[in-house]
Amino acid sequence: MVPGEENQLVPKEDVFWRCRQNIFDEMKKKFLQIENAAEEPRVLCIIQDITNSKTVNERITLNLPASTPLRKLFEDVANKVGYINGTFDLVWGNGINTADMAPLDHTSDKSLLDANFEPGKKNFLHLTDKDGEQPQIMLEDSSTGDDNVHDRLIGPLPREGSVGSTSDYVSQSYSYSSILNKSETGYVGLVNQAMTCYLNSLLQTLFMTPEFRNALYKWEFEESEEDPVTSIPYQLQRLFVLLQTSKKRAIETTDVTRSFGWDSSEAWQQHDVQELCRVMFDALEQKWKQTEQADLINELYQGKLKDYVRCLECGYEGWRIDTYLDIPLVIRPYGSSQAFASVEEALHAFIQPEILDGPNQYFCERCKKKCDARKGLRFLHFPYLLTLQLKRFDFDYTTMHRIKLNDRMTFPEELDMSTFIDVEDEKSPQTESCTDSGAENEGSCHSDQMSNDFSNDDGVDEGICLENNSGTEKISKPGLEKNSLIYELFSVMVHSGSAAGGHYYACIKSFSDDQWYSFNDQHVSRITQEDIKKTHGGSSGSRGYYSSAFASSTNAYMLIYRLKDPTRNAKFLEVDEYPEHIKNLVQRERELEEQEKRQREIERNTCKIKLFCLHPVKQVMMENKLEVHKDKTLKEAVEMAYKMMDLEEVIPVDCCRLVKYDEFHDYLERSYEGEEDTPMGLLLGGVKSTYMFDLLLETRKPDQVFQSYKPGEVMVKVHVVDLKAECVAAPVTVRAYLNQTVTEFKQLISKAIHLPAETMRIVLERSYNDLRLLTVPSKTLKAEGFFRSNKVFVESSETLDYQMAFTDSHLWKLLDRHANTIRLFVLLPEQSPGSYSKRTAYQKAGGDSGNVDDDCERVKGPVGNLKSVEAILEESTEKLKSLSLQQQQDGDNGDSSKSTETSDFENIESPLNERDSSTSVDNRELEQHLQTSDPENFQSEERSDSDVNNDRSTSSVDSDILSSSHSSDTLCNADNAQIPLANGLDTHSITSSRRTKANEGKKETWDTAEEDSGTDSEYDESGKSRGEIQYMYFKAEPYATDEGSGEGHKWLMVHVDKRITLAAFKQHLEPFVGVLSSHFKVFRVYASNQEFESVRLNETLSSFSEDNKITIRLGRALKKGEYRVKVYQLLVNEQEPCKFLLDAVFAKGMTVRQSKEELIPQLREQCGLELSIDRFRLRKKTWKNPGTVFLDYHIYEEDINISSNWEVFLEVLDGVEKMKSMSQLAVLSRRWRPSEMKLDPFQEVVLESSSVDELREKLCEISGIPLEDIEFAKGRGTFPCDISVLDIHQDLDWNPKVSTLNVWPLYICDDGAVIFYRDKTEELMELTDEQRNELMKKESSRLQKTGHRVTYSPRKEKALKIYLDGAPNKDLTQD
Repeated sequence: MVPGEENQLVPKEDVFWRCRQNIFDEMKKKFLQIENAAEEPRVLCIIQDITNSKTVNERITLNLPASTPLRKLFEDVANKVGYINGTFDLVWGNGINTADMAPLDHTSDKSLLDANFEPGKKNFLHLTDKDGEQPQIMLEDSSTGDDNVHDRLIGPLPREGSVGSTSDYVSQSYSYSSILNKSETGYVGLVNQAMTCYLNSLLQTLFMTPEFRNALYKWEFEESEEDPVTSIPYQLQRLFVLLQTSKKRAIETTDVTRSFGWDSSEAWQQHDVQELCRVMFDALEQKWKQTEQADLINELYQGKLKDYVRCLECGYEGWRIDTYLDIPLVIRPYGSSQAFASVEEALHAFIQPEILDGPNQYFCERCKKKCDARKGLRFLHFPYLLTLQLKRFDFDYTTMHRIKLNDRMTFPEELDMSTFIDVEDEKSPQTESCTDSGAENEGSCHSDQMSNDFSNDDGVDEGICLENNSGTEKISKPGLEKNSLIYELFSVMVHSGSAAGGHYYACIKSFSDDQWYSFNDQHVSRITQEDIKKTHGGSSGSRGYYSSAFASSTNAYMLIYRLKDPTRNAKFLEVDEYPEHIKNLVQRERELEEQEKRQREIERNTCKIKLFCLHPVKQVMMENKLEVHKDKTLKEAVEMAYKMMDLEEVIPVDCCRLVKYDEFHDYLERSYEGEEDTPMGLLLGGVKSTYMFDLLLETRKPDQVFQSYKPGEVMVKVHVVDLKAECVAAPVTVRAYLNQTVTEFKQLISKAIHLPAETMRIVLERSYNDLRLLTVPSKTLKAEGFFRSNKVFVESSETLDYQMAFTDSHLWKLLDRHANTIRLFVLLPEQSPGSYSKRTAYQKAGGDSGNVDDDCERVKGPVGNLKSVEAILEESTEKLKSLSLQQQQDGDNGDSSKSTETSDFENIESPLNERDSSTSVDNRELEQHLQTSDPENFQSEERSDSDVNNDRSTSSVDSDILSSSHSSDTLCNADNAQIPLANGLDTHSITSSRRTKANEGKKETWDTAEEDSGTDSEYDESGKSRGEIQYMYFKAEPYATDEGSGEGHKWLMVHVDKRITLAAFKQHLEPFVGVLSSHFKVFRVYASNQEFESVRLNETLSSFSEDNKITIRLGRALKKGEYRVKVYQLLVNEQEPCKFLLDAVFAKGMTVRQSKEELIPQLREQCGLELSIDRFRLRKKTWKNPGTVFLDYHIYEEDINISSNWEVFLEVLDGVEKMKSMSQLAVLSRRWRPSEMKLDPFQEVVLESSSVDELREKLCEISGIPLEDIEFAKGRGTFPCDISVLDIHQDLDWNPKVSTLNVWPLYICDDGAVIFYRDKTEELMELTDEQRNELMKKESSRLQKTGHRVTYSPRKEKALKIYLDGAPNKDLTQD
């Protein structure tokens, strides 16, 4: 150690203590600051950047002290988002309690607290444009490296909805702050409508072409000659003006596409940019005819080439001149795995001639024979703007997929085309012109006479919808152009993606500053020459590059060069050089943009809220949306709502007011007394996208006064109950407070409805069927379960019902019925035995004809002059007595347990037994005693698909659908156990838990009659009642409807307790249908008039809704063990082999012969088929395929599995039944005659085994073909396995090498297989082209009629078209 260093390393003692003290003081100061900051309230700011679609879903959160000045807030936000401070505004967003939408001052020293920020709450702010201009981006530090910046700027930006997009050149760390806005680049982007990126790339390229833009500006639109909407040049002109003058970041292209005749669906079609270029140029040439710009496209983009063939023996050359607008360059030669390395190499290959020799020899006109020849192309003239298309899309014949070739192909910034020009004279002594006069079509991109390798034009699918007028140009010599053929690259259109889809964007060099820019839809950014090189394609790794149908990469697709010629190279027109019509257009567009800006400002300050109004006359709740400026007063808003709801001719505006309303709870929150002059923005809490409440336009009569609604009140709808009339009145609304007691609430109601509070009973309905009697006077409404909106029932009478327990009282029963009653509309069957037309009217002597239920607010349809319900019921009851007499059980011991005025069918209250003589007769309620089941003594009427189903809930819409197939299929079960009819709801059950308890042990019962007794009697053999008597509400009355239900049909309007079972409901309908409930079926009508049968008798009507429609159809219900079966006739040699005959009923344990015996009379009566039992068979049906033949001795459920939705084939036999045993096999054979090109009819072959040899022998017997010459094949697809006679000879697998039929590839194990056979010595008929075409048409028609597909046609891609008249002509034949 050097002397003296020790003193330098160790400080002196006083210095050491001084340093330590300084550290302690600094720490103390820090702690004090932290302590003060902890005590100071903080403000949570949530900022949403709405200047960019990419950032609108992102939010920036800042938690700042309340004393922070506003300018510091702006600085923090600028640093957070990367914007330059002062180039953006902050305005109040959603959720703030102020209506002041003016931007905050970014230079203010006012604290956040003084600027109305609320500590401890979320303060929402929007970051917006400043004075209509986008925020400026804070430039990043250049030390990060140019390559990284370039990676971040070049390439397709992630967009919503992009197809096949890739991130090959997009850095994962990309930020929206990396993209420069117009103020930095000076350029405006184009909005992608959906998949119009190809259009945007081409439009930006044309805009950045000075010669094209200047020429377009010089063209003047004559509005008197054409509609501006459909004028393509005018809309392009407008678009270019907006691209040059707009302050927006991006503008729309919808006006341009509308001028193309496109609708919104075209925006979802992705097309090729080169295809669009050709079609657009054609359209512009058509529009510019007879104008100065008529030859503009040809002058700028058209070149010429010679297509020649030269004889190698005599030197004779035939040639023609073709024009082109772009040059397609092959990326990879056909059959080669090596791609061309550069554009120059591909151009040399393009003009490289080929030798025609061998079978491809050329017939020389001079030599008069086929000779070897040289065929090729020579460029005669290059256009001023040279377009090169790199043919990256190809077809892989190995995989039969389109692929994209992503191989690397370089292209220079300057391209010398002098090496590719043909300097020879066009004609020489030994050459002869064979120029086609139609070779040069005006405005076309390629000629149809060009070689296949060059032309890819499709004259059928693509182009404009207008006939092209061909013209002929004089062919001039090209001259020597070698000295002036240097081209500079200025546009690269890049495709990112695969052959299945992708994204286009353009890299364009500005001729103003020689700077490259990336135009990627709405995003425009600066790039460099290095970024252009990245679009050459190829892989960056060492492994081989992979190209396939779905390989995705980003590479150049179209290149546009401009000839370097100072005498022709133009500059963009300056503003003062604009023609007068362009200056006027610029002024109009600026005014429109300013108007849009003002409209956006109005929209940003407009409150949009839901508005409701109960129409004072129609009593219908109307809904609309109120849009009112935040500065409009409440009085002005009422006038707007008044006009919006069309109340001018109904009530005066003074009888209307707006109140705060909760539509979900139907709750009036508050009224706005004395605030008529208050701005709506202040009343609604600011301008928000959504509000947590609504507005109600409340109305009153002129002699009424509006009630005041105060915050904190609850709304109560009070229904008055009349026990004597058994009805519930319409509600009266009162306002109460949750801290009021029940006693105070009674007094409040007493004043409102004028009933005594002393005897008043109040019942609160907290939820469906949950009734609570308010019995504790001192209890508050909140403790009783009151909420914002409530419903109560009030009764005040001095009957003994007051003293009874609530669940046993008449009040509870009436309310219970009121809550569970629904209205149904029942369509009765046509001309049923109980039809109204066959019944005599029952006239009641005396009595009041008034309706006691008028106060119950039941809406009834017009009844007209229909007969009274009592008349219908009396006559039908008498008929039912006679019908049911033979079905009644012998014993009648159960009468003692029944009421004397009820019988099995007379459950309808008699007018003589009415308790109140004032009740109506015309609309009498049918209170019936429903007998429920005794599980021990009752046998099931239905089959269940499960033995025990305790946990099954009440029927739903799905259960009805699942339990039926279209109309009458029934779910079945082979179980013989007795299934009791489930008891309905317990009389005292008022909650869901009690309903669950009442349904314990419940089993499903299906709509079938009893198997053993065949009766619907509700008593068992001992005569005891099946269950306790239960009262369920049912009332029916005639209903006239405007619906065309047909002659003989009648409607009933039924009010019924939805807890009633389907069985009981059907019994109630017996008098109206006129038959027993076991002889008709109930169908529920759903949307689109679809009908499904309801079959579960023990399920309730809980799944039915108010005003559901029901259709009644006659038909016997199934017994236990029975199945409804659809019978189809099998016609093997008919065009439609499957014909529906009838619905039949098969029973478990029945033999096939017995079912055939039952079918014979039905077939005779319903189908007119006279058959003997031995002349037809039944067989399995699987869709359209005939299957197993059922033998007469087979038993259903034992030998044949039968189920719901079952279908069978009935096949008429030509002779005696050959099928005697299950070991036999019945196949359907069909002979194919190649020499006649036709198929013989089907013939059945019955085999004793599955031997192929036996099949050949049988086919030999029926056809006469020698055994050794028979070939056979199994038919494909569903019966009848149709196949075209043009395909059958080679498409089927003829003569399979198998010895048995039940092995691969035949797999014939069941009856009904189709076998085609032929004579192998028979020659196939020779067909001419005409015969083949005619036969193809006949076969196509035949197979289409039978529903079989002829050929596979893949989805055709939609061709790109531009419609010159602005609207497409729907040419179906072309499609």
